Amino acid sequence: MIATRSAARSRCPGRLLPPLPALRPRRPRGARRGPRRARADARVRVRAHRVRLQLPPPDVRPRRGRRLRAQGVRRDAPPGHSLVEHHAHGVRSRGRHRHGRIAVRRDAGPGRRVVERAGLELLPAWPVSGVSRSVSGDGSRGVAPDRMTFAVLLKACSGLEDLSLGVQIHGLAVKTGLEADVRAGSALVDMYGKCRSLEDALRFFHGMGERNWVSWGAAIAGCVQNEQYTRGLELFVQMQRLGLGVSQPAYASVFRSCAAMSCLNTARQLHAHAIKNKFSSDRVVGTAIVDVYAKADSLVDARRAFFGLPNHTVETCNAVMVGLVRTGLGPEAMQLFQFMTRSGIGFDVVSLSGVFSACAEVKGYFQGLQVHCLSVKSGFDADVCVKNAILDLYGKCKALVEAYLIFQEMEQRDSVSWNAIIAALEQNECYEDTIAHLNEMMRSGMEPDDFTYGSVLKACAGLQSLEYGLMVHNKVIKSGLGFDAFVASTVVDMYCKCGMITEAQKLHERIGRKELISWNSVISGFSLNKQSDEAQKFFSAMLDMGVKPDHFTYATVLDTCANLATIELGKQIHGQIIKQEMLGDEYISSTLVDMYAKCGNMPDSLLMFEKAQKLDFVSWNAMICGYALHGQGLQALEMFERMQKANALPNHATFVAVLRACSHVGLLDDGCRYFHLMTTRYKLEPQLEHFSCMVDILGRSKGPQEALKFIRSMPFETDAVIWKTLLSICKIRQDVEVAEIAASNVLRLDPDDSSVYILLSNVYAESGKWVDVSRTRRLMRQGRLKKEPGCSWIEVQSEMHGFLVGDKVHPRSTEVYEMLNDLIGEMKLSGYEPASALFAEVDEEGSASEQDDLLGIIGD
Repeated sequence: MIATRSAARSRCPGRLLPPLPALRPRRPRGARRGPRRARADARVRVRAHRVRLQLPPPDVRPRRGRRLRAQGVRRDAPPGHSLVEHHAHGVRSRGRHRHGRIAVRRDAGPGRRVVERAGLELLPAWPVSGVSRSVSGDGSRGVAPDRMTFAVLLKACSGLEDLSLGVQIHGLAVKTGLEADVRAGSALVDMYGKCRSLEDALRFFHGMGERNWVSWGAAIAGCVQNEQYTRGLELFVQMQRLGLGVSQPAYASVFRSCAAMSCLNTARQLHAHAIKNKFSSDRVVGTAIVDVYAKADSLVDARRAFFGLPNHTVETCNAVMVGLVRTGLGPEAMQLFQFMTRSGIGFDVVSLSGVFSACAEVKGYFQGLQVHCLSVKSGFDADVCVKNAILDLYGKCKALVEAYLIFQEMEQRDSVSWNAIIAALEQNECYEDTIAHLNEMMRSGMEPDDFTYGSVLKACAGLQSLEYGLMVHNKVIKSGLGFDAFVASTVVDMYCKCGMITEAQKLHERIGRKELISWNSVISGFSLNKQSDEAQKFFSAMLDMGVKPDHFTYATVLDTCANLATIELGKQIHGQIIKQEMLGDEYISSTLVDMYAKCGNMPDSLLMFEKAQKLDFVSWNAMICGYALHGQGLQALEMFERMQKANALPNHATFVAVLRACSHVGLLDDGCRYFHLMTTRYKLEPQLEHFSCMVDILGRSKGPQEALKFIRSMPFETDAVIWKTLLSICKIRQDVEVAEIAASNVLRLDPDDSSVYILLSNVYAESGKWVDVSRTRRLMRQGRLKKEPGCSWIEVQSEMHGFLVGDKVHPRSTEVYEMLNDLIGEMKLSGYEPASALFAEVDEEGSASEQDDLLGIIGD
């Protein structure tokens, strides 16, 4: 059969002609005919061929025979071959699919050649009856097809995934007796596998009388294409046990199975098997080997396999690039793309999508812009996958204008496009636009998926809008994604950030398969809502469930340890972090520095600071704040000077800590210098916190009057915090006049603040004005304001004990008060006296207008 095909090809002209060529008839020997008669005979013969083949008339008919000869037509070529081949060429070149039935006159060659040349473009236009008559066994209409014809037809059905047509062709193969042929049988196995009918494929495969490596390869590939990876590997093992050898398709299929199942050990065994059989350097097999290692995150093996290939192709480079991007090695992926372009390997859509993802990961806006220009120059920018990758790049690089322009220019948008623009809006804190684009996406007929709802729920959490969050949650439930682990965890996080911690906890309990993100959301929610003890209990429950924490979990729990000063639990978590080799994480390292500093253990905090691999502004701020918080102002200022020498850029929080350190030490000049340094060197506009620190510095150094002048010179209206700071200073200096001005301004801004009455009464008490103390107490009672009792806690043997002022609920309160009395006695023996009694009992009642008198004090 192979020789027949070669002979048929040798008789074919080297150049295809337009459809329906006018062949010049051969004149019989000895006959003399005129040119007109010869041309008439040729037209009759051509019409006869057209009727027999039932082909449509050509668009353009050549008028002269020499035009056909100039295009390479041989006079001795069989008419059927020439006409059918030219017609197939016309289909491929002009995309014409208007065919009737085809009946081959002499052999199966021309009919098979039509399918081979026209391929997938021609087969859909053929009615089943036409195919049936083309390969029928009727001697008057055609001849029985050969196995090559069936193989080509079944291959076309596989490409179209047309199972019904494939089944009919299978029936014709049974009718003609070619079902038992190994080549036709292999094509049938391949067709059923690619048409998603795996059971039929395997049933026919096991029933084949003769099977070769092509049949086995088709069966294995069918299992892989239908996601039956284990069955594919079992067939490969069975194939080796039977001693049938190996093939390129079989190796490629089993390596794809290992990649899908992340079976790294099996992949290594198969790799050794491929090396033994000298298939590891094959282009297809080598690419599959690189791909399986890259998807298993074994980049060392992937690089070794990649550099072991004799030639690098776009596919092999893409496999490595995908692995680099998956494992977060964006810079190396960008270097690989540079190697592909400079070495002449080239790139494709997958390469561009990968390098755009790498640029997005490292926030490489300018590198991504260059690759964008390259994609435009190469013409790949019109591809929707490339457009989506560019859109994602600009969104993550905070280039929202460019991202939105790309989105507007897209002629075709899929769900990935909508998800990319919605995620870009959410990442750039355009929360209301994020929700608006969800509605626009649904109006366009596109259904949101889990990724869409995840971004929109984050936007609701950013807005802290419970109303929007409930609406989106209802849409999630209606879409059937309410039990999705990722979406449910995002809903939990939204409720936590909206202050609905109880609802978040209930929803977490209803999740069937609790992901780590859900646990992290609840723990973070408790921490944000100042319920650090509940967060630690929830963390313990998570460990009891066998859930392994990540760096975010540890950082959140360490933050709760800092809030509660539970240094023992913090040390235990520190040990777990070392055990899990997470100490190199920048986020965890800075949180450990902050935890030890807030717990008062500055030596350990400094030790963690010095061991940090990379110091960010969080670590610097933690050290400066720690020293300032514990009264070590000079050490805090030294740390700030060290920060400047390290060329680390301070932020607003840094200067708040520095100014507080100056306030504790009483460094007025240094405080003023650092305050002006914000705007002159670092271009940071002072905020209310910085002005509050300056008020405290001026009040402690020069008195409340200077602080009051500074407040009145501020460029914007002050808030209650600044006035309360001034009120606290008045207690130290016993300045009743300024204290009353500050108190009236605080009550004007926040009438329900009970701490104002307490601070003002302290000023009166320090000045010995007990009548005013009594009057202030009556004002609180009339306003039904209560003083929040002070709270303290202590950790004893890994157990937290909390105490309130005057608390006698604690089971060991008797022992506590006995110890407290002993401490007071020791204080008196050391020469210390208790402060003046506040809120002393005064019998007289004030008038109802006393509150109005207090509020009427002029504060400006």
